[in-house]
Amino acid sequence: MSNRALLEVIALDAEDAVAARSGGADRLELVADMAADGLTPARETFARVRAAVDIPVRVMLRLTDGFSAGGPEDVDALVRAAEGLRAEGADEFVFGFLDDHGHPDLVTVERLVAVLGGCRWTFHRAIDRAADRDALRKQLADVPGLDTYLTAGSPEGVDDGLPTLLAEAARRGEAGYEAALLVGGGLRLAHVPQLRAAGVRAFHIGGASRPAGWSRPVSPEAVAEWREALDV
Repeated sequence: MSNRALLEVIALDAEDAVAARSGGADRLELVADMAADGLTPARETFARVRAAVDIPVRVMLRLTDGFSAGGPEDVDALVRAAEGLRAEGADEFVFGFLDDHGHPDLVTVERLVAVLGGCRWTFHRAIDRAADRDALRKQLADVPGLDTYLTAGSPEGVDDGLPTLLAEAARRGEAGYEAALLVGGGLRLAHVPQLRAAGVRAFHIGGASRPAGWSRPVSPEAVAEWREALDV
């Protein structure tokens, strides 16, 4: 098995996708509106990205800021968005919702999984706001398609969450810990050696791929710097 670490880069459009791919990204997380921390992109945006690059694209399913899916009408709209993206050819996704008590919103998750037809998906950083991370993992352990958790280990980011990330990496393969640990959220190059030594093999960057800020596109040179660091 290859020891190459996976590098996932946030993309907002086809220009970002091409830049990330040329810098060495293995996968994209496609979102809209980073002012709201990443929402569902338009079908047309996905189509342009899919036509522009040949690497996997995980599409965000999230219509409002925060980690609640909202009321029934909001969930219906989310399901329609998922159906539309599936019809456009999307086959990998990112989502994750909590209820008012910080427990996984299993009703919404199950509704989305039902329309995704076995597609692989990431449970995103809602896990960092969960009332009980371990319980959440075990509740979701048998949900079809879930193969990754995107997490910083803490709502405050990797600096604060590093002990949690290292502890979870050490539990790899246990019940609820079979899914890949994709580390992102305040991730810095300085974190990489310790995480790699602990066996973490998947990394997620957003702002780190855009030294000029979110108003500017992904920098292939910045992505290449991460690719080089992960390949050491």
